[in-house]
Amino acid sequence: MKKLVGADLQRLSVSEFKTVEKWPFVVVLDNVRSMNNVGSMMRSSDAFLCQQMILCGITATPPHREITKTAIGAENSVSWRYQDHTIDAVKGLKLQGFVVYAIEQTSNSVFLQNMVFPNQAVAFVFGNEIDGVDAEVISLCDGVIEIPQLGTKHSFNIAVSCGMVLWEYARTRV
Repeated sequence: MKKLVGADLQRLSVSEFKTVEKWPFVVVLDNVRSMNNVGSMMRSSDAFLCQQMILCGITATPPHREITKTAIGAENSVSWRYQDHTIDAVKGLKLQGFVVYAIEQTSNSVFLQNMVFPNQAVAFVFGNEIDGVDAEVISLCDGVIEIPQLGTKHSFNIAVSCGMVLWEYARTRV
């Protein structure tokens, strides 16, 4: 067994990534405080050919050393834009025909493993590390996805949650 290195993996260059067809999903960050989380989520978004990221509210934007440290170049490959208010981002996505899901724990959330994703463009809203997705934003969403947790903690790190949701979305599409 040989461990694969960069050249063996035949990864896309940034310019190739920008021209390849993206999967029909958008990642929305609702007031994410940690720049390390932003960078890590950019990396996951790159890995799964995210159409775009929308960074809202207090969410930091590139260029910044703390984002670059965890994005490792994904801040240059993934298309992103900043929007002042998450509510406006969600409303805009819905007008474009996206089905919007908050990643949160609510009384009517669907567990990630039971999720049946629609055959149309979707947006995933990830919230603040302390307060989660804002309640007003949740009320605008078409649904809520919950990642089941079995231990004593009631939440995953937001970047870990992003990786799990994007993996499950990708797994059900291929």
